[in-house]
Amino acid sequence: MSAVLNFKSHLSELFARALREFAPEAMGAPILIERPKLAAHGDYACNLAMQLAKPLRRPPREIANALIAALPQTDFIEKTEVAGAGFINVFVSARAKQSAVHGVLHAGAGYGHAHVGGGRKVGVEFVSANPTGPLHVGHGRGAAVGDCLCRVLHAAGWNVTREFYYNDAGQQIDNLARSVQLRCKGVTPESPGWPEDGYRGDYIADVANAYLAKEAVEADDQHITGKGDADDRDAIRHFAVAYLRREQDIDLRAFGVEFDVFSLESALYTDGKVEETVNKLIASGHTYEQDEALWLRTTAFGDDKDRVMRKSDGGYTYFVPDVAYHLDKWRRGFTRVINEQGADHHSTITRVRAGLQALDAGIPQEWPDYVLHQMVTVLKHGEEVKISKRAGSYVTLRDLIDEVGCDATRYFLAARHPDSQLVFDIDLAKSQSNDNPVYYIQYAHARIFSVLEQWGGDRQSLHHADASALESEYETALLQRMIDFPQVIETAAGELAPHLIAFHLKDLAADFHSYYNASRFLVEDARIKLARLALVAAVAQVLRNGLALLGVSAPEKM
Repeated sequence: MSAVLNFKSHLSELFARALREFAPEAMGAPILIERPKLAAHGDYACNLAMQLAKPLRRPPREIANALIAALPQTDFIEKTEVAGAGFINVFVSARAKQSAVHGVLHAGAGYGHAHVGGGRKVGVEFVSANPTGPLHVGHGRGAAVGDCLCRVLHAAGWNVTREFYYNDAGQQIDNLARSVQLRCKGVTPESPGWPEDGYRGDYIADVANAYLAKEAVEADDQHITGKGDADDRDAIRHFAVAYLRREQDIDLRAFGVEFDVFSLESALYTDGKVEETVNKLIASGHTYEQDEALWLRTTAFGDDKDRVMRKSDGGYTYFVPDVAYHLDKWRRGFTRVINEQGADHHSTITRVRAGLQALDAGIPQEWPDYVLHQMVTVLKHGEEVKISKRAGSYVTLRDLIDEVGCDATRYFLAARHPDSQLVFDIDLAKSQSNDNPVYYIQYAHARIFSVLEQWGGDRQSLHHADASALESEYETALLQRMIDFPQVIETAAGELAPHLIAFHLKDLAADFHSYYNASRFLVEDARIKLARLALVAAVAQVLRNGLALLGVSAPEKM
């Protein structure tokens, strides 16, 4: 039989055909396929009969038997049975499971990829750090989660655009310029005149020295040479922003993260997009003036109170350019927009969505989507690490990369649900033990390559191995885990949860290590030997594919 690459999707298709045969008037009913908690209940369970009981006005067990009778003849299914109130338990044939080995080897790097996105455009904005200093560990978590999410969405068939939004306007940039200017004039954070909200890290001195030395800076669209004039704060501001953008770019490249689009908050003002958005909101009738300020009636769109748009001094509040920015995204044709940000942005969700709805521009009500990550606590030798010499007040992303390497940093920052607090244990991330999940997964991959190297045969011959020889409980467990991989990608993409990939890889690695410890691969029986080697080669392929989605390497030797 030909290999099936996504068992759940294939089974859904079989039930859809059965439904068309049995009750065509019910076509379009959701077909939910799940893994039963107990192996005795089969490989998959379907509740379609129970969903149809009310609209068809028939007992669910009767419907279940009718659906089973209407299933197309296939050697994919070994048997079916009706359980409980009307669940349909499905037992997949051993032959179908064994054929997964050939499916993985044939698909290679494409195994697990799907087309659920249908090539639709999705914009993912992440990191989006203010250009006021080095990226901290929180930015690192956003970078890891956002980049992995982009990789997962791409694997699920979406046309992904990665975007970084620079807040290069406002009070924080003014504080940056003032801090650099003071350093240019020889004033240090220890001096009595240093402002309370000034930036204190050593990097401020680096920026000041580069400006005074008239250094040239290139950062994407920024090409600036330091003027050297300590009294020209405007020139210092432009130089400092460009310098720190370049530093952030360097850190992100070291982290394996790249972007397609860089957007600037300042450009929204200079291009007239903020003013245009405000005028559209006024024209829509959802604004009013009070206390010499312009307000948006966000309570009409679910907010707990109305929000000021333009303050009495004429300046705009921070959510106004955010609305203008998202209107621009809508006009760029994104079917979907996802913002990966820190949990401190939670309050902006309702305001931005309310502003977009108030524009009456046809933007969907729950647009954009948000993924918010919680804070990261860094431990070393059992104690919390809070500061970096370079940054002055926080742990930087570069600190972690230098300390534990890119692979471990990416894995640890992406391997938990973004909504959960994360403790980054530096000692664990550096350890070469089974307690370190990234080492554990990479070691499984390296172990497989050691076995294949020891064998020394033509690996293409494994594509023709007799997979029917794979019958042990260890082999069945590995087959099941590989079979689930495409669905894990679909679920991770659908739920915006790339950490599910990390969970799956750890389980797959555990299954392999158990198999490795309990079995011999280079046995005399050529049929069994090639089957086992084909299986572990397929496991290595799935590990590689999954690690690639996390941006983590798959070493052949360790």
